[in-house]
Amino acid sequence: MKITLLAIGKTNSAEIRNIVDDYSKRITRYVKFEAVYIENSQQKFSDNEKQKIKEGEHILKKLQAGDYLILLDERGKEYNSVQFAEQLNLFFNQSIKNICFVIGGAYGFSEDVYARSNAKISLSRMTFSHQIIRIIFAEQLYRAFTIINNEPYHHS
Repeated sequence: MKITLLAIGKTNSAEIRNIVDDYSKRITRYVKFEAVYIENSQQKFSDNEKQKIKEGEHILKKLQAGDYLILLDERGKEYNSVQFAEQLNLFFNQSIKNICFVIGGAYGFSEDVYARSNAKISLSRMTFSHQIIRIIFAEQLYRAFTIINNEPYHHS
């Protein structure tokens, strides 16, 4: 199995990059993992819907036909860490080859991206910056693997 984290926009913060890189290295002990950052379009639209459509086109271009697409979306299903680990383990048992988690742009996802998605997960009811959510997701993914492997990182 391979897991990809797709995120709209690059981060200007070396600290955020370093933390995500650290968790990425930890995750690769369990599974092939890659964080892919899609540059914001050079063309900015005054209409938020047009911005979502353009970003959606960039997201969809990065996907392969068989990728299992999970959107990190405020309207998605919420899990606690153990439940998320159980769900991830189910994906392993279903022989899903590629899971792609996506962090959208500031205005969310286009209808085409929603239509292509297989699931939506919410990491919190709170709103986080698109930079910080990269750290939160990478940490939770690492935590899930330690739970699956009965390692002491997660304390119930």
